[in-house]
Amino acid sequence: MSTVISRRRFIAFVAAAAGAPLLLKTGGAQAKPVRWDGTALGAPASIQLYHSDEALARAAIADGLAELQRLETVFSVYRADSAISALNREGALENAPDDFIVMLTRALSLAKISDGVYDPTIQPVWQTYFHHFTSGNPDPAGPSSSALAAALERVDWRAVQVDAANRKISFARPGMGLTLNSGAQGYITDRVTDVLRARGFDRMLVDMGEPRAISAKPDGSAWRIGIADPANPERAIATLDVVDQCVSTSGGYGTLFDAKGAFTHLIDTRTGRTAPAMLGVSVVADSGVVADGLSTAMLMAPADRRLDILKAAGGQKAIFVTPEGIVSAIEA
Repeated sequence: MSTVISRRRFIAFVAAAAGAPLLLKTGGAQAKPVRWDGTALGAPASIQLYHSDEALARAAIADGLAELQRLETVFSVYRADSAISALNREGALENAPDDFIVMLTRALSLAKISDGVYDPTIQPVWQTYFHHFTSGNPDPAGPSSSALAAALERVDWRAVQVDAANRKISFARPGMGLTLNSGAQGYITDRVTDVLRARGFDRMLVDMGEPRAISAKPDGSAWRIGIADPANPERAIATLDVVDQCVSTSGGYGTLFDAKGAFTHLIDTRTGRTAPAMLGVSVVADSGVVADGLSTAMLMAPADRRLDILKAAGGQKAIFVTPEGIVSAIEA
């Protein structure tokens, strides 16, 4: 087996966790950082809050994690009991959860805006790559042209039927499959953030695969997020100061199908070929549901369409990092 399936992790946090913990006097007590680290949809995840009562903060985080667990039963393609897995098996889903309908409607809207460059029905092609590289002695040249062509026949966002009134989702033809991994992480980040805000927390960094900063840190400074160098993801090649924004990053280096990095998890919906490993795009937006998905669309879109897509989908800024380490940006 030559597959290198390491779940994506593109953004390095810098400064926020460096050095001694920040302590802020609040009403005679000290607000201390309280942190949780784990996974969401198979990717590294974290929550960082500030509060003088650690037990209260831990209880709020537990409520946020309960929301994460609930939403994983909707969106996780790695769980056989999830709503999305049931849809992919059966081709139709009755009594679809409201969260599924909301997130899928957003994904289909982005597919329309991007002319199908972003397409949540790319799952059959992803599966083709996965099965090829996890088979015994896979051809290092990748799946055959005929296998990719057959998989692409089952990719078409316009063939997804959403009946919100009757809570039904279905595919117009057999063999289709859906993935919302590029989108659902941002959606879950937003929902977990909502839970924590409802518990009274107003300064936090929530990352369920895409980091979202709420307000500034207690000392008034912005949350600093480092954009990873594709050639060395442990190193930040640029930094962003973020307040009340979410940053989502897509890059081929996040998940590699082969040891050489010739085949990645980001797939061109027009050709079935994968994006270069050493290219990354970060999108800044007001919320996770806007930023996530849009970063994938921006990476795969032709250069002359990027700005239009960014504006139409509600993004604020896109930062591009080339294999040579060149950083550039466009703003809506």
